[in-house]
Amino acid sequence: MTPAPVPRELLRRTLLDRLYSDLNRRTLARTDPVSFLYGYENPLDREIVALISSGLAYGRVIQIARSVSRVLAGMPHPQEMASRGDLDQLARTLRGFRHRFTTSDEVVALLQGIRGVVHRYGSLKECMMAGLQQRDTTTLDALKRFVTELNPQGHATSLLASPMLGSACKRLHLFLRWLVRHDDVDPGGWEDVGAWRLVVPMDTHMFRVATRLGLTLRSCADGAAALEVTGAFRAVRPDDPVRYDFALTRLAMAEDGAEDELVSQWHGRESRRD
Repeated sequence: MTPAPVPRELLRRTLLDRLYSDLNRRTLARTDPVSFLYGYENPLDREIVALISSGLAYGRVIQIARSVSRVLAGMPHPQEMASRGDLDQLARTLRGFRHRFTTSDEVVALLQGIRGVVHRYGSLKECMMAGLQQRDTTTLDALKRFVTELNPQGHATSLLASPMLGSACKRLHLFLRWLVRHDDVDPGGWEDVGAWRLVVPMDTHMFRVATRLGLTLRSCADGAAALEVTGAFRAVRPDDPVRYDFALTRLAMAEDGAEDELVSQWHGRESRRD
């Protein structure tokens, strides 16, 4: 008797889980900005480091590492700096700092925003939770409120994208992925937010792979594309739609033909990889 064919969705989940098993490893995150969180056991320190590291996570990998390292060197105890540290001294320490579009003034302004949130809510997590409604199926509405709390005057800043303007807000969703998920790569601490609500951090690598897999028909990597791709992954993993983000972006960056192989298998074609 001929066995029944395996449903395509099950095959696709198997492909993604195999990719996750192979690539979602801390040893492969050494050059990723998430690695800056690994040295902080205190969740209150880690959430501040996450916001700074994700805010600077644009541009060349080497420059990101240098910039984040310089900022963190000026604040050995992030929670203490955010709560009651000398921000004027930090500004002097960072004089001349520039990360592409980001200036030292913007970094200090972010710390001032964090200080205000910590004084009002006790932590960044509690601020995020205050904006989250039980009916929310994504983190978007809570994230809008979170950004407003950090930047109440609405000053232009390269460190905080606005979810209200249709942006993919890749770095903010990356920040949430790091803190809300907990596995070998993402250190967690904000699990109460709910990994099932997360939105894919849409960058050019993820957009290219998602387009080739047929997960979005959008023409650019905007907020709508991020939601389309999140919805596609939610059909595979309703509890954890961004589970495959790190592995897929590593695959896309590798340029060794593995992405082509995944695409071929995804669409049910025989792999042409030697």
